[in-house]
Amino acid sequence: MAGLDHVVHCTSNFEGLRTTMTQIGFTLTPPAEHPFGTGNSLGQLDGFCLEFLHLPNPHLVPKPEEGQFGFAAFNADYMKDGGEGVSMLVFESADANAEQARFVEEGLDTYKTFDFSRLAKQPDGEEVTVGFSLAFATHADMPRVAYFYCQQHAPEYFWKPEYQRHANTAVAIGEVAMVAAQPLHYEAFLATLSQGETVVSADNIVRIRTPRGAVAMYSPGAFETAYGFQAPSLDAGPVLAGYRIEVENREVALNQLDDAHVSWRETPSGHAIGPDVASGAVMAFSEVF
Repeated sequence: MAGLDHVVHCTSNFEGLRTTMTQIGFTLTPPAEHPFGTGNSLGQLDGFCLEFLHLPNPHLVPKPEEGQFGFAAFNADYMKDGGEGVSMLVFESADANAEQARFVEEGLDTYKTFDFSRLAKQPDGEEVTVGFSLAFATHADMPRVAYFYCQQHAPEYFWKPEYQRHANTAVAIGEVAMVAAQPLHYEAFLATLSQGETVVSADNIVRIRTPRGAVAMYSPGAFETAYGFQAPSLDAGPVLAGYRIEVENREVALNQLDDAHVSWRETPSGHAIGPDVASGAVMAFSEVF
């Protein structure tokens, strides 16, 4: 069973989002660029990160080859006409090729494993190379969502304690939230994809527990109750709507928001900021459970 590794959170205002995230208490990694047109900055937690993604070099986005999933092309399409939000959910992997073979065996829509590397700036300013192997899966009903397992080839250069200390006391991912008109319809797919422990609540919320965080699929009404904001449009099928971050001290996290003059709403488990602030996604916070 694999834990959650990260979410890909697309933004049309990269520097603006970086500024906002810093103001509300996140320590972000220096901006980096991929060789295929996208670029990012990360908010690292304990074994999980928020990947804030943008498109600095659209001319470098390649057309996917036969049998290949185009990471850059998918996200470029997601960001077309200013689109923002969480586009991809990622699980950790020790062997991306084995995951891809499992997807084939279990009948999931899958693609060739994708390998790439990029430069990463260390806290002391040194630039080193980090490498990744990705195994993708998709679902025909979810054209605005993609999933992959991520194998890191130089984790010692990627995860850094200096990048995991946040003024808002953020420490871990609690949950990644999806919304669907009929969550139960996707229970089997999510369970197969994640190999996690499945729990279905009385109000038909499908929750998959993993060793690091949970994936929850809500109905629109249930999402609004849990996260305090209106659910996103489902015109293109189920979507990734946001996530909940665990903090050590909620009062400190709230003070960071207030000091930055960022509005927030109470939720049953804590508080949340809306898609107008967090580039198309709802970002919720709760104290460590």
